[in-house]
Amino acid sequence: MTKDDDFSEYARARWQTLLRSALFLGCSGQEAEDLAQTTLLRAYVAWAKVERATNRDAYVSRILVNAHRDSHRRHWWDEKPTAQLPDTEEPDESVGVDGADAIQRALAQLTPVQREVVVLRFYLQLSERETADTLRIPPGTVKSRLSSALHQLSTDLNLADLRNGGTQ
Repeated sequence: MTKDDDFSEYARARWQTLLRSALFLGCSGQEAEDLAQTTLLRAYVAWAKVERATNRDAYVSRILVNAHRDSHRRHWWDEKPTAQLPDTEEPDESVGVDGADAIQRALAQLTPVQREVVVLRFYLQLSERETADTLRIPPGTVKSRLSSALHQLSTDLNLADLRNGGTQ
């Protein structure tokens, strides 16, 4: 199998996971697609290293987190994001909050470093060691951030309906 074929197969298999991970990290839909594409571009450029990695998904997760951090660094010469584009419709406020929206809202209340740990541990299912290696932090810091995040999520009102068996 050629490099391009191997990468294409990997990208196809992981696209949805990368997209959802970006959403869970706090990106909007369009930002999530951009982040997933940036991650795959960086993975393609470094494909030889990705292939040699003990855990490809952990290696690509590190690329995702780094690309996410890079995208949120502000420089005075960069474009400034706005809450709403001038030519777009207002979101329909009458739409009920479903399970996915409740989870998005709850994750948005976490700090960026807490969100990274939660996404890597529970969504991408990396071990504590892999999460620590991906974020380049000690395993104890992973445990601490995760404990703090889980405590905050356990008391989050956005998740109350889901905890009580409410409809999504």
